Amino acid sequence: MNGGERRIALAAVAGAHGVKGEVRLKLFSDSAKNLSVHEKLYVGDAERRLLAVRDSGKTAVARFEGVDDRSAAEALRGSLVELDRSALPALEDGEYYHADLIGLPAVDAAGVAVGKVVAVENYGAGDLLEIELERGKSSLIPFKPGIADLEDGRIVLDPEFLA
Repeated sequence: MNGGERRIALAAVAGAHGVKGEVRLKLFSDSAKNLSVHEKLYVGDAERRLLAVRDSGKTAVARFEGVDDRSAAEALRGSLVELDRSALPALEDGEYYHADLIGLPAVDAAGVAVGKVVAVENYGAGDLLEIELERGKSSLIPFKPGIADLEDGRIVLDPEFLA
């Protein structure tokens, strides 16, 4: 990996599309446009230039430099399409990338360790943090002010909301 820099997955290769090296992508973002703004992507840990991408319903179809036939495209099945975290646009105050929350410690208002963030889910009503508790179980908690707040590189939460 590039000097140990963290990478963010934008999509996964679902398989080949046609016979000319195009791949079907399962997108982890809103649209294929999010891929097209980046020159340097990694597909299965190999740096590749994105030549073309188009939305195709719930998936996208992409063409990468050096992937010229169906068997080369099929060989990428299951690979993640990633970029360096530093290549993502800067955020405004109060904005965050889900990937930046994963791994953060979770503490109560007194600073006592409760667990750590292992995932961020969103089922339509706002972000939920999955907290792996110190005692081994995990719990979902709304990522809302007063319930779970991002402060100084950690999540300060109200334990009353933990199941």
